[in-house]
Amino acid sequence: MVSGSIFQYRKSSWPPEEYVNRATLELLDSDSSAPPKHAWRRKLNSHASILKEFSVTFMEAIKMVRLGIRLWSYVREEASQGRKAPIDPFTRVSCKPSASLGVPLGGMGSGSISRGFRGEFRNFQIVPGTCDTSPIMANQFSIFISRDGGSKKYASVLSPGQHENLGQSSYDGLSSWGWNLSGQHSTYHALFPRAWTIYDGEPDPELKVSCRQISPFIPHNYQDSSLPTTVFVYTLVNTGKERAKVSLLFTWANSIGGISHLSGDHVNEPFIAEDGVSGVLLHHKTSKGNHPVTFAIAACETQNVSVTVLPSFGLSEGSNPTAKAMWGKMAQDGYFDRDNFDAGPTMPSSPGETRCAAISASAWVEPHGKCTMAFSLAWSSPKVKFRKGKSYHRRYTKYYGTSERAALNLVHDALTNYKQWEEEIERWQNPILNNERLPEWYKFTLFNELYFLVAGGTVWIDSALPAADSVSDHPQTSKVVKSINDAVAESTKNNGSGITMEDGSTGDVESTHTGCSDEDDSVKSQGEEKEDYIKYPFHKNNIDDVGRFLYLEGVEYIMWCTYDVHFYASFALLELFPKIELSIQRDFANAVLFEDKRKVKFLSEGNWGIRKVKGAIPHDLGTHDPWHEMNAYNIHDTSKWKDLNPKFVLQVYRDFAATGDLSFGADVWPAVCAAMEYMEQFDRDNDCLIENDGFPDQTYDAWTVHGVSAYCGCLWVAALQATAAMALQLGDNFAAEKYKIKFLKAKSVLEEKLWNGSYFNYDSGSSSNSKSIQADQLAGQWYTASSALPNLFDDIKIQSSLQKIYDFNVMKVRGGRMGAVNGMHPNGKVDDCCMQSREVWTGVTYAAAATMIYAGMEEQAFTTAEGIFYAGWSEDGFGYAFQTPEGWTMDGHFRSLTYMRPLAIWGMQWALSLPKVILDAPHVNIMDRIQLSHQIAQLHHAETGVRKIAEKGTFFSNSVFQWNDILDLQSVSEVPVLPSLDFHYFNRTTIA
Repeated sequence: MVSGSIFQYRKSSWPPEEYVNRATLELLDSDSSAPPKHAWRRKLNSHASILKEFSVTFMEAIKMVRLGIRLWSYVREEASQGRKAPIDPFTRVSCKPSASLGVPLGGMGSGSISRGFRGEFRNFQIVPGTCDTSPIMANQFSIFISRDGGSKKYASVLSPGQHENLGQSSYDGLSSWGWNLSGQHSTYHALFPRAWTIYDGEPDPELKVSCRQISPFIPHNYQDSSLPTTVFVYTLVNTGKERAKVSLLFTWANSIGGISHLSGDHVNEPFIAEDGVSGVLLHHKTSKGNHPVTFAIAACETQNVSVTVLPSFGLSEGSNPTAKAMWGKMAQDGYFDRDNFDAGPTMPSSPGETRCAAISASAWVEPHGKCTMAFSLAWSSPKVKFRKGKSYHRRYTKYYGTSERAALNLVHDALTNYKQWEEEIERWQNPILNNERLPEWYKFTLFNELYFLVAGGTVWIDSALPAADSVSDHPQTSKVVKSINDAVAESTKNNGSGITMEDGSTGDVESTHTGCSDEDDSVKSQGEEKEDYIKYPFHKNNIDDVGRFLYLEGVEYIMWCTYDVHFYASFALLELFPKIELSIQRDFANAVLFEDKRKVKFLSEGNWGIRKVKGAIPHDLGTHDPWHEMNAYNIHDTSKWKDLNPKFVLQVYRDFAATGDLSFGADVWPAVCAAMEYMEQFDRDNDCLIENDGFPDQTYDAWTVHGVSAYCGCLWVAALQATAAMALQLGDNFAAEKYKIKFLKAKSVLEEKLWNGSYFNYDSGSSSNSKSIQADQLAGQWYTASSALPNLFDDIKIQSSLQKIYDFNVMKVRGGRMGAVNGMHPNGKVDDCCMQSREVWTGVTYAAAATMIYAGMEEQAFTTAEGIFYAGWSEDGFGYAFQTPEGWTMDGHFRSLTYMRPLAIWGMQWALSLPKVILDAPHVNIMDRIQLSHQIAQLHHAETGVRKIAEKGTFFSNSVFQWNDILDLQSVSEVPVLPSLDFHYFNRTTIA
């Protein structure tokens, strides 16, 4: 799909007039029916190329052969238990990925369905961790038009061309429908969470049709954004001289994707609701013990629009009626019988039978007249179940109850509230869209990358607990919580305050429940060893209760809230849904001091270890039992990774600084101290700087690091400064002084060992790539600037490093039209020591661009990020729109589609428009406020850290910060929120 023009021609504007006739735009220019000025656009007859996946080189395959064998064995073992391994490179989906996706449907966390830009519904993610990519061909919008006199008639599915799926036996009967739309004069315009499809005289040359798709993704609206529903608003404009009778048909199969429609026992039921809303409920009985799902398709009847339904039709010849008969009825009459509303529920479908439903909206459109018809789709799956047995109520049930029949209320409210949703969406988006200083590609790509928060397998649960599920109802859990609380309340000796969690001191622990349903409380996974599993208590904070939120690393890497990647993606949540972001950080903070001693085999080396080590940030919150069985990732032992703990500290401080939430800071401060103390074991030579251990011990988990590294070293130095700053703001002066000393020493050592005069070397080792230019070498500086802390290094060094990245990693790769390659040798050749060093990572490119913005290098920043747009999103690119992968190779072959990290583009927006709480902070260098005492300077030379702490079995040994002081902080007037922040970065004029 890549043409040479991607590297030669630079297009900067995509006005709608290039895609839609200007006269048509004028006719539609009311009620938001015309496409927006800024949007991602495609013609419906655009070719949807099959995407090409990356492959490893021969040498890479040789190096990974043992890992491959162990991984294959693990995948088979999981499959034997009815589970999918979190990483499975051996199983291929039946439907090859193609460049065909568009804006997904619904809000966050209740399952999602994607819709291709040509109109097909696909990528069903109703069951957590599963994604059925094949389109369900019975799910369509169609149009039937007849004009006065009946001389002109049109009947067409509103999706262009023939589809290969129509040849499948399960779709018998659909071939009789009118698949005759060419798509030549029809276009798609995407600006998440809305999308417009304009049929400019297709199939009737005298009828202009606009379909507007609206989903309730509304920043800071934590209720509507959880709703599993979407509205389709059709605007019809008759440019002919004759009246036109127009009927729109919405058909839907009783299916949750794949071949689930063939499993049987599915029931359809017509309904009539208030305010003219009517439609059909499709009750779906799921397999494999998953909870049932009910779909609702509906339309709104008005004075001019009549709505009728067909509760059931089938795709096979034996059905009554058949898909062919249904189509014939609509082509002849344009509506169904009104008596169908009285039909009641259908008989359950038989195995092998496909049960579908249809709803029609019909109206006469006068010559030069206009008509609007509104449809809605909703799906109600109130309980979400994970493979190891636990079930939770989804977040939307807080507002709609736990019945599957809530789908009826969801479509009703969607049809009556969508205009308000649009007003809120436009208020959010317009300041950015109307900013003339921002490049056009950036404006719509910024919003469209948010697709992942819907289509990234998100699960949002309601954390209100039934009394039977409270922690105190579990004797052993109560014992542990009491032990924890006692430890928290009692400060440790030597001016320390912390938690003493000796191995075995907490006894055995039953699962702490978080919104679990009673019926699943007794379900335990096979081989669960309760005596080795210490659970952290549920954090009860009812002030800003937003439930609990999960999203996948990617649809191919099935791990919830992968933390090293969330580091990049979290800017989107912090900007748009900060309460969710703080909730995720609390989850990881609660996990720091707990451990899970169950044995795990790490597949890279074949060695064994424990699932969760005390003091280490978990890699993820799990796969099949999230929150209760963390670290689903088992390639490496991530308790030895060098980036996770510093990333936790940096994210916590950024969130603390951005929100000004003192209670959040107080809650997570013990975890920050524990995370930092844990890392001291990796300072092998006591120079205050951690070292890597000669294996891929960070997010680049195939890229080996030796000694001091630019990536982890910079993160660590930044974390030291952030910890000192946070300690000062929370009143822990002893810790502030301690970490300031460490910061100053570590910074000096890092510069001494890695700075080569123009950039920081990849690592301090002697390998062939130790002097490589890493695109992500200033990740710590990125977060430092994002939190308005003082620069880690001199401005000259920061700008020199970024310029080197721009000149080499960006501009030497296809003229800057690919993004930033991860590794580049100083001679201008791509570092090909491993597959990750030679890849372009989309999220890392956005992060590098954000760092450039902070350094005053806006032109380089947007050129760098623009490469991701051209390669991934443009018409001449590789075709990764709405499925942005983790990365691609030099020839554009993807690895891991629909990935979390590209949300880092919101890190650019964060850099362009800092939150008010940061902007209003005093312009003072916070590190200058930390005065070093003689006592702390002496203690710095004493043995501290995990090596000593491990012997005592306690954390926070050097802190004078008392836990009770934290709890009382809000009542201490002399400790203000964010008393000082450095702002020498932000005295310039920002773009937004």
